[in-house]
Amino acid sequence: MKKFDILALGELNVDLLLNRIAGFPEVGKEIFAQDMTLTLGSSTAIFAANAATLGPKVSFVGMIGRDSFGDLVKSTLEQRHVDVSNLIEVDNAATGLTAILNYDNDRANVTYPGAMSLMGVKDIRPEIIREAKHVHVSSIFLQETLHKEIYEIVKLVKDCGATLSMDVQFDPAETWEFDYARILPLVDIFMPNEQELMAITRKATVEEAVEAILPYANVTVVKMGTRGSMLVTRDGRHHLPAMLNKSVVDAIGAGDSFDAGFIAAYVSGKPLDVCQRVGNLTGAVNTTAAGGTGAFTSKAAVEEAARKHFGQKLEL
Repeated sequence: MKKFDILALGELNVDLLLNRIAGFPEVGKEIFAQDMTLTLGSSTAIFAANAATLGPKVSFVGMIGRDSFGDLVKSTLEQRHVDVSNLIEVDNAATGLTAILNYDNDRANVTYPGAMSLMGVKDIRPEIIREAKHVHVSSIFLQETLHKEIYEIVKLVKDCGATLSMDVQFDPAETWEFDYARILPLVDIFMPNEQELMAITRKATVEEAVEAILPYANVTVVKMGTRGSMLVTRDGRHHLPAMLNKSVVDAIGAGDSFDAGFIAAYVSGKPLDVCQRVGNLTGAVNTTAAGGTGAFTSKAAVEEAARKHFGQKLEL
């Protein structure tokens, strides 16, 4: 028996959301926002919080500063029943922050990476990995040192006996440097969306991108937004249509919620086709409330949203 079902390894920051903004910022000028929210951000944190809500025991390895934003990160994760004993606190960098300027259906983001850019393989203690059944690595391009050392990190995870999933997420530099031929053989579940998969393989279509990684990948699940998801194994491909919400509140964190559902099912021993169905459903449930974790206040709330909005039963 392992202490944790899932160890989330990735970035941590706070989000400063500004709404009802009077125009667009201009250099040398000042404008007002009528609403402000300061909350826990980061894709990996959304994954961890929502996975914990679904039942697995989840811990987090991430780097924060010893500051008030770091305190917010810790307290919010604890409220979501995520173990924070493995967080790494440092004095030489502040907790990361993303300022989000919302304009109707679009937004502009500015991120200060802070402490999350420093965490590398030397900071990840093998004994922590050995306490986990499964490790989920996310947002590798946002974390400078982790990105540089990603092969060493995934090798450490495998050497410690855990299964591994990975969601690369967006690359702000848009260089998409990712040695998939070397890394993917060590990854049990690879979880990109279709744009990310095409970017890292330098291919023009999803089909070409899948063919490029097929010799190296074990299991891949490609998130395709309103077109659902595609499960790719060496035995074939299975496309599962999306469960569409007719009254979307927002889609922030839908991909992370897909990951949370898929991996929660995976660590509980469900077959891959069931994992895919659960992922599609939790991604859809995400769109029924505001923010990445708004729909995941409890497992009962997720089950009710699945029944009410999609006529589905959560298979967990």
